[in-house]
Amino acid sequence: MQRPGPGPAAAAPGDGFDCISDDLGTTLPAVAEELLREIKKTFQETAQVPDELLLALKFVFGPIAVPALDLVDQRSVTRVVSPSGRAAYQVLGSSGRLYTCYAACHFCTCPAFAFSVLRKADSLLCKHILAVYLSQATGACQELTVSNQQLENILLAEENEDG
Repeated sequence: MQRPGPGPAAAAPGDGFDCISDDLGTTLPAVAEELLREIKKTFQETAQVPDELLLALKFVFGPIAVPALDLVDQRSVTRVVSPSGRAAYQVLGSSGRLYTCYAACHFCTCPAFAFSVLRKADSLLCKHILAVYLSQATGACQELTVSNQQLENILLAEENEDG
């Protein structure tokens, strides 16, 4: 399998991808990481994502690629940060429900993540987490600063819904 682009690139410090996290030991497969880096680099240079990278995205991520791109186009991804430096992402799903995503550990609170990623293991990510990574790459991620207590409430609300 050939990687898209000119060749493997090392993770640049501060390249903005929370999905590339050596400290947690959780990373996407190398081809997926490289593709996301190439999308970011190309978008920064040309303000667009060329067709060959979109095709590679569909090849690597399968059926979630197009819905994830739709979420990015709709500006449905928000990075929620607190003064403590903690952050999470919220993605307004196509169903109208708000899902919380943790990009550093590739986790989403949506049912598709629980079923397709965790239970069946037939997908790398859900469309919400892929939308987070794509919105980071294209600069389409909105940012919302909240208090430490507000972020805690967001995180606890998700936990309470699950339990």
